[in-house]
Amino acid sequence: MLTQEHILAQLREWMEDLFEIEPEKIQMNSNLYSDLDVDSIDAVDLIVKIKQLTGKQVKPEDFKNVRTIEDVVLVIQNMSKECPSC
Repeated sequence: MLTQEHILAQLREWMEDLFEIEPEKIQMNSNLYSDLDVDSIDAVDLIVKIKQLTGKQVKPEDFKNVRTIEDVVLVIQNMSKECPSC
């Protein structure tokens, strides 16, 4: 299973590359929408990256209630539990 620290580091890298968000702004309690200005199109890009990392399709119901970076980390951790190569 992927560790919280590994996932957070990966999210910081992706969000800097995709959305030009400074990595130090990306904290576990950061709200994707109000703190980081992530919109629905950005969320789709993030979902694509999560699929690449886990090798699994993100279920819409898993991502529907995501609001913070911590929520994203938990979704990825749950997906990686089911992924033997993660």
